[in-house]
Amino acid sequence: MQIGMIGLGKMGLNLVKNIIRNGNEVVAFDLNPDNVKLAQEAGATPASSNEDLVNKLSTPRTVWIMVPAGKPTDSTVNELVGFLSTGDYLIDGGNSYYEDSIRHSKIAEEKGVNFFDCGTSGGKNGALNGGNFMIGGPSAEKFEHLKPLFEDISLKDGYLYTGKPGSGHYLKMVHNGIEYGMMEAIGEGYDVLDHSPYDYNNEAVAKVWVNGSVIRGWLMELAQEAFAKDANLDEITGKMFSSGEGKWTVQEALKQGIPVPVITDSLYARQRSEEEDTFTGKVVSALRHGFGGHAMEKK
Repeated sequence: MQIGMIGLGKMGLNLVKNIIRNGNEVVAFDLNPDNVKLAQEAGATPASSNEDLVNKLSTPRTVWIMVPAGKPTDSTVNELVGFLSTGDYLIDGGNSYYEDSIRHSKIAEEKGVNFFDCGTSGGKNGALNGGNFMIGGPSAEKFEHLKPLFEDISLKDGYLYTGKPGSGHYLKMVHNGIEYGMMEAIGEGYDVLDHSPYDYNNEAVAKVWVNGSVIRGWLMELAQEAFAKDANLDEITGKMFSSGEGKWTVQEALKQGIPVPVITDSLYARQRSEEEDTFTGKVVSALRHGFGGHAMEKK
């Protein structure tokens, strides 16, 4: 299968490598020419612009965009719809707000382009070695064209066609809200240990919790890796930052009248962390950097 990939940052470039490794062709473009060169070194055909990328694809064309949510995605979708033709496919794999994806789907539909909103999880490692994808779009029948691609690049049972437009990014939004709460709980637990009367080895604690405990999992593995590099996370501040999806989840819950106290408190904790340094913040910051390469403020 031939794919056009626009946006070759930490996730996009790894997806390019994953797609090519599984026997597919990629035409790649990024505003940063150095990123295009890296994609070319991985086996992709370079493109000099969005239009050049579309022109290098065979019909029906499939273009996947991995650019920041909001205005960058808006402008990219609007431009691409002008270049694509009836029957072509457009995938937004970024962290777009689901209502934006519904709007983008309508814009694409007017041109006869099949728009799919794809929530992408698994971090940088997943993008490279087998990701997790939640995909909304016009119909299950249209998704059949893309199914071989997701079979190639996902972990086993790691992709799901979720239904009508917007449903993929909606599911990813809630996924990230849950993620906020899980990371906050881990961070708070370590904060209690840090203030306890005992001298715990944080890496050793994470290691024993990883092996057979009820709270084992990838986030705990990332905690172990972080503490192995910096035993008490002295090298970073506790600023946690956020990409917006936790906030969207809370807003949606308020709209639906559903209480989500854990996710809400975790969102408030992130906002508070930008004012005062906490050990909880250090742990969550390290976890976010571990799975997604997100910014981590050094002291």
